[in-house]
Amino acid sequence: MFFDKKDIFFDLDHTIWDFDRNARETLHDLYFKYKFAALTGVDSSDSFIETYTANNHRLWDLYHHGKIDKVTLRKARFEDTFSQLGLSPTLFPWTFEEEYLAICPTKTNLFPHAHETLAYLSSKYRLHLISNGFKEACEMKLENSKLSPYFQTIVISENVGVNKPDPAIFHYALENGAASVDTSVMIGDNVDADIRGAQNVGIDAIYFNAVGAEQPTDIKHMIIDLKELQACF
Repeated sequence: MFFDKKDIFFDLDHTIWDFDRNARETLHDLYFKYKFAALTGVDSSDSFIETYTANNHRLWDLYHHGKIDKVTLRKARFEDTFSQLGLSPTLFPWTFEEEYLAICPTKTNLFPHAHETLAYLSSKYRLHLISNGFKEACEMKLENSKLSPYFQTIVISENVGVNKPDPAIFHYALENGAASVDTSVMIGDNVDADIRGAQNVGIDAIYFNAVGAEQPTDIKHMIIDLKELQACF
């Protein structure tokens, strides 16, 4: 299907590194460490995590499009969670956020077949990474999960100054990786940032749909398991 390609560009969070699973583990532990059950009146961390996850996804969409900055995202995701749980945002302890930022990127849960697939692809193609994640966190995730060796180039939006889906970051990644539009393909989970962003500059794209979302009509290629890529290349 993509045998004529030479360069494969990957997203990191929600595509290789299982952001939601790693975040859940971290938030669960911190929920009880900070005795949030006494504030919420709920012994389970499930509602807190579900509310946070929805807020985090919403705010990251705004960040992708430059509508909020890094500080606002990090502040609002927990304050909004507290508000929606009926708690005053002023009660949120910011040492919780600091510990979350320190612990979560050290988690190493990846999507199934990640290492196996990256090893296979890197033996035949040049692999690159384009992430909208924050510099410090991305570097920790790549190091702790032993992902860095697979990639010839790593582009982090915070270093470039623009986020996917802005065409500028794709052009930067192509130039940085000595790659061409025609012989490149982008793989990611975010339909707007990763897939349409790549398609808008002429790069073929594969939508990694691990959550069972409906395939948009303008998206030609979709997988639900990273292992499927071994048959595509």
